[in-house]
Amino acid sequence: MITEYMHIQSRRANSSQKRTLRGFVFLCILGLALSSSTVHAQKRTYAEKLGYPAGKKILILHVDDAGMSWDSNQGTIKSMEEGVANSCSVMMPCPWVPDMVEYIKQNPRVDAGLHLTLTSEWKKYRWGPLMGKPAVPGLVDQQGAMWRSVQEVVENATADEVEAEIRAQIDRALTMGFRPTHLDSHMGTLFADEEFLKRYIKVGAEYKIPVMFPGGHISHLKESYRQDVIKDLKRKGTYKKGMEVPLPDLLSLAPVLGQRIWAAGLPVLDDLHNVSGWHIPDDMKRTDDVLQDFYTRKYIETIDELEPGLTMVIMHCTQPSEIFSEISSSGDRRRADMLAMKDPRLKKYIEDEGIVLTTWREVMERRKAVDR
Repeated sequence: MITEYMHIQSRRANSSQKRTLRGFVFLCILGLALSSSTVHAQKRTYAEKLGYPAGKKILILHVDDAGMSWDSNQGTIKSMEEGVANSCSVMMPCPWVPDMVEYIKQNPRVDAGLHLTLTSEWKKYRWGPLMGKPAVPGLVDQQGAMWRSVQEVVENATADEVEAEIRAQIDRALTMGFRPTHLDSHMGTLFADEEFLKRYIKVGAEYKIPVMFPGGHISHLKESYRQDVIKDLKRKGTYKKGMEVPLPDLLSLAPVLGQRIWAAGLPVLDDLHNVSGWHIPDDMKRTDDVLQDFYTRKYIETIDELEPGLTMVIMHCTQPSEIFSEISSSGDRRRADMLAMKDPRLKKYIEDEGIVLTTWREVMERRKAVDR
C-alpha cells in the first residue's frame, strides 16, 4: 500500500509465490458463503454502518512510527497535543517504546495502537524481533536484526514466525499496561503475503483489537496505486496514454476481506490515504514556515479528493534532533508532516468542510454497538 501499505507491497510481492492472495480470498469467499453479487450490492459505506452521517468524510489522522526514536515520540505527541492528529501507533521492538508507553499511560484517552513491526530498514539504527533469533530465525538477518526489506521477510520468514512475533509485540504492550486501540503494519509487510495477512486478521479477531484494513470503496487507494504504476511506466518509457493499469489481487478483492473482518466484529475502513512524504523540491527552503505551507497545501489538496466514508490518513510526524539525520534522510518530510498537523489552516479547512474526525477507539465502540 503505497510506500508502507498494501498497494506498493502488492507490486513488491514475488509473482512466482506459490501462495497467492487470490487463493486466500477465494477461501474467504467460500467460508463466508459470499457471492460476488453480495459484494457489489454493498452500497452503504462502513462509516454509515458505524452510524456516521451519510455523505461525510470521516477521518482518522494517524501518526506511524511512535517509539522508533525520541524524535518520533516528540513529533507524534506534538502533532496530537498541538495539532489535529488524533491517533498513533507504536513500534514495540524499538528502543524508545518505554518513553512513548509512559506518555500513553499518563494520557489514557490517547488513541494508540501497535505498528506491528517485522522489518528494520535503516542502515545504522537497527532492532531485532522480540521473540529472539532462536525462536524466529527467519525474521533475522546477518546483523541479528530484522530484515531491511519487505521482500526479504516474505522470502525468509514463515507465517508461524510472523504470528509468533506479532503476538509477542501485543504481549509486550499488555505487559507494560498498554492495551492498543488497533493494529496496523510497518512498511505493509503483513499485506505482502497471503498467509501473513491471514494471521494478522486472525490475531486481531482473537484479541478483539481492530486491524487496519481498507475494505470499502478504496477509491483513493486504487487511484494512488494507478498513479504510482503510471509513474514507473513513464520512467521506463513504456507508458502509453490511456493504457489499462491492472489492480493487484488484494486491491481488487479487498471488499470481500472487508466483509470477513466486519463479520468478526471489527470495524473496517472505506479507504486509505497514504500519500504523505511528498518530495520537497531541491530549491525549496527548509524553514518551518516554508515546509508547513507546502505540506498543508498538499494535505488539503489530497483530502479534498477523498470520497465520503471512513478513511485513515497516515503520516510520520517527527521533530528531528541533530541525531535523526544519522538514522534517516527523511527528517525534513517527517518534520513537514508534524508542522502541517499543527497548522491552523488545516484545522480551519477541516472545520469549514464539515469533515468529521474520529479515532480507532471510537470506531470500535461504534462497531460493538452495531451488534447490540
